[in-house]
Amino acid sequence: MTAKEVNQKLSADEVLQRYDKESNKREFTGLWKHIIDAICILFAVFQLYTAMFGVLDAHLQRAIHLAFGFVLIFLLFPGRKRWSKSSVHPVDIAYAVVSAASVLYIVVNYKELVLRAGMNTQTDFIVGLIGTLMVFEAARRVVGWPMITVALTFMIYAFVGPYIPGIMAHRGVGLQEMIEHLFFTTEGIFGTPMGVSSTFIYLFILFGAYLETTGLGKFFIDLANAVAGWAAGGPAKVAVLSSGLMGTVSGSSVGNVAGTGAFTIPMMKKLGYRPEFAGAVEASASTGGQLMPPVMGAAAFLMAEFVGVPYFDVVKAAVIPALLYYIGVWLGVHYEAKKNGLKGTPREDLPKFKTLFVEKGHLALPLIVIVYLLVSGFTPMRAALAAILLSIVCASLRASTRITFRQGIQGLIDGSKGVLGVLIACATAGIIIGVVTKTGVGLKVATALLDLSGGQLLPAMFFTMITSLILGMGVPTTANYVITSTIAAPALVQMGIPVLAAHMFAFYFGIVADVTPPVALAAYAGAGIAGANPMRTGVIAAKLSIAAFIVPYIFVLAPELLMINASVLTITLSTITAVIGMWAVSVSMIGFCNSLLNRVQRIIFFIGGICLIIPGSFTDIGGVAMIVVAYIWQKKQAKKA
Repeated sequence: MTAKEVNQKLSADEVLQRYDKESNKREFTGLWKHIIDAICILFAVFQLYTAMFGVLDAHLQRAIHLAFGFVLIFLLFPGRKRWSKSSVHPVDIAYAVVSAASVLYIVVNYKELVLRAGMNTQTDFIVGLIGTLMVFEAARRVVGWPMITVALTFMIYAFVGPYIPGIMAHRGVGLQEMIEHLFFTTEGIFGTPMGVSSTFIYLFILFGAYLETTGLGKFFIDLANAVAGWAAGGPAKVAVLSSGLMGTVSGSSVGNVAGTGAFTIPMMKKLGYRPEFAGAVEASASTGGQLMPPVMGAAAFLMAEFVGVPYFDVVKAAVIPALLYYIGVWLGVHYEAKKNGLKGTPREDLPKFKTLFVEKGHLALPLIVIVYLLVSGFTPMRAALAAILLSIVCASLRASTRITFRQGIQGLIDGSKGVLGVLIACATAGIIIGVVTKTGVGLKVATALLDLSGGQLLPAMFFTMITSLILGMGVPTTANYVITSTIAAPALVQMGIPVLAAHMFAFYFGIVADVTPPVALAAYAGAGIAGANPMRTGVIAAKLSIAAFIVPYIFVLAPELLMINASVLTITLSTITAVIGMWAVSVSMIGFCNSLLNRVQRIIFFIGGICLIIPGSFTDIGGVAMIVVAYIWQKKQAKKA
């Protein structure tokens, strides 16, 4: 951003176009609109049909899913900025046809390809090469260069392995061997990420599209206003609460910033918050949405597949860390408001909770039901199907929220468009996984990290954190998890850390890259809406998100925070002490409790808070003692003042 742009306020749509490539779609009218809508509806019908009556063979299901994705991506996303956004360029039509044909080649010749598995022809190779190149081009248009750069780096590594010195060397992979592995097996482009995208993820995104159609997003914002808008720093707390609620159905931190930030950031500035702080609050809250069960930016489904545990185990493990994250952000907002004497919005200007709940509370029923179904042992696919149907039924309970037939069809269209970013990110992530399985680079990186840390756990965690932060910069949530879990998590697994804890650790730091300068996309999006300095906004957002930097270390050292091998009593005590610890850490970061804190008081609060977050009797006693000392000290200081 230039100095002139720093102070320029952007609309939500402008923020999405600048920071979220998935939103940079063409908007058609006339014939092309009808063509795109028809393809989207067919895509939705295929997904719903296979979900209801049985998924096809893995390669077939994923190939058809990608074929639909290719066509829609090349028709909706222009290849060049200067190309028209109201009509399709002939080159894009050619790309759509060629890319779909390359994938449908698998569908048409499926039996023959299975019978001669491992004995691919020259035609197979050419088709596979074209299909792989199309994945790169589609990813460039939808998710941008950060993801492409990572995938290309892995591809180059596969080819130059024999020339690399040291532990990272390998025998090397030829171009034909690599393409056949990526395109004609289920260990590359059509691997686990694409499998999850073609089943669970599509249905949950369709579910989210119908929830948005019913007006659930506006209900969340109004509900947050009714609950917290009147309190000290009310609009900022509204941002935290509404973004957390939206995170249950949202798959993008930048999209979440634009969706709720367009409403909450101007309110925060009007109340008296600095533009940088207002943008940072929204960025931190929206980023946390990717860590919030039950969807977690669609990463929960991938994590269940990768780790090999039931989906509910992933959701259960994510609950306490996500709550600690949001408690940390909430407390930071609260004490910033106290420090600056910022009041809330007058109650008479806010919606009434009872009235709101009576009129629109039924819109939240599908979310409650889907959680119940998942807890009851339903598969994510069945739970999502039931929730989609229920969202339409619940909306029909009141005339003001009822979905018309046209809106129902539009929901299918929006769902198909909404999955494109995840779909192509999963395909690109499949390329990375293909290279990893072919070269063993995951274990090599893990070994290198262990050597670098000298076999000590804390240094290994630190280097894994840095690796995850770098790999997560500018990468969508689902692909973010695939990359970090494949490259960074194995180092912790090799040290005996539970697999789920290791994967959650890498995932957390991959996600928090969205608020960590220098590539803090969510913070920059918040700065765009607030008209604030992007780098300062990123620094403040990182401070507010301090829980995301602390909690992963704690749940690796003490997996009971993830509810792994822990009793109800242990989990309860660990949660209570961790919440008190987060309070102390938040007070330290803001520098205010009952009065302004001096440097020594901030240090004591911080260390005491960390001790309480770490489960254990010795650390709890030490943490309580330090916090009590610091609290009494600043209380006396406040009385004197």
